Amino acid sequence: MKIDRFDHRILQQLQSNADIAISELAEQIGLSTNACWRRIKRLEELGVIRGRVALLDERALGLRLTVFVAIKTSEHNDSWLEKFSDGVKNIPEVIEFYRMSGETDYLLKIVARDIDDYDRVYKKLISVAPLHDVSSSFAMERIKSSTALPLQHLSG
Repeated sequence: MKIDRFDHRILQQLQSNADIAISELAEQIGLSTNACWRRIKRLEELGVIRGRVALLDERALGLRLTVFVAIKTSEHNDSWLEKFSDGVKNIPEVIEFYRMSGETDYLLKIVARDIDDYDRVYKKLISVAPLHDVSSSFAMERIKSSTALPLQHLSG
């Protein structure tokens, strides 16, 4: 897949403001509105742009607790993984879910209103499938959070 400087600039702009009018975006990057629109559609078809969403502020919505949960399991078979993955995917408070290398098998990012709300989510989580160890770390302060991906490597 080839990303030229126009595509690069489109991606940069859309990462910071997905609501920008195509005419304004086209003007900013030096393309016609139609050419800009075609490029955006191509980037969507290629899967580079997966969608455009509103970024919600969890604190403004009362979700004041962020918890990182490290999970170790003694089971590593396909049926356990399918059961665990399906169960975790159905817990809306789990907003990120990773299979890891190293000592931790899975890492989850969970948002909750408070410790009581997290305890409810925790009980739901541990009922999904047998787990060997579950360790929760509570975020004290968010220092950086971004949905923007680094694009510098595309310029070369």
